[in-house]
Amino acid sequence: MILDGKKKIYKVRGRMFHCGIDVTMGFIGGKWKCVVLWYLRKENRRFSELNRLIPDITEKMLSLQLKALESDGLISRKVYGKKPPLKVEYALTEFGRSLLPVIKRINSWGKELGEEEGGPFNV
Repeated sequence: MILDGKKKIYKVRGRMFHCGIDVTMGFIGGKWKCVVLWYLRKENRRFSELNRLIPDITEKMLSLQLKALESDGLISRKVYGKKPPLKVEYALTEFGRSLLPVIKRINSWGKELGEEEGGPFNV
């Protein structure tokens, strides 16, 4: 980003970004990350619950997104038990919760546009 004729670069957690939008999208960009965070906003969820709530995501993609969100510090992963069947739950961290106002606004904008452009479909 260029401000007042000077190039501004942000270094966040070892990664370089050229503007605030780039920083934000670096953490929540892509098709699924915001959706996963949305479903974790009220309660902890197991992998199978998230997979059921997001039927269009593959198990592999969900696994990749959860790992990325955990790596970025937005969610935590807690394993219960040492032998199968293990119980693993995912939860928002405080850092992840700091994104909720942004995600809620993204959701509102999308719902408003969806209503204007043809309304919701109940399936």
